[in-house]
Amino acid sequence: MNEEPATFQRTHTWNLVPLPLGANPVSCKWIYKIKIKSDGSVERYMARLFAWGFTQKYDIDCEETFAPVAKMTSIRTFLALPVACHCPLYQMDVKNAFLNGDLFAVVYI
Repeated sequence: MNEEPATFQRTHTWNLVPLPLGANPVSCKWIYKIKIKSDGSVERYMARLFAWGFTQKYDIDCEETFAPVAKMTSIRTFLALPVACHCPLYQMDVKNAFLNGDLFAVVYI
């Protein structure tokens, strides 16, 4: 659980500041998950901090929302290409991948 906030601080994603008067903070919640290996043993414990964007009010807290989501057709196409070309397919996990985007607004959580 301490790893995610430490990553935020290390990458200068956010700063701990007092909430200004009149600011509307976005609520957040910790989500906990246990990753299990195929043999049933515990692989690792995971904790993620999720911001509840739905608590924001249009034209007060934000002007637009956007969530990049891949369509299933695109995923199937990318999976079919290595199969058709007899190439190996590898899986990887990018920790904190969302931190690579740029946010041009001030958001209080």
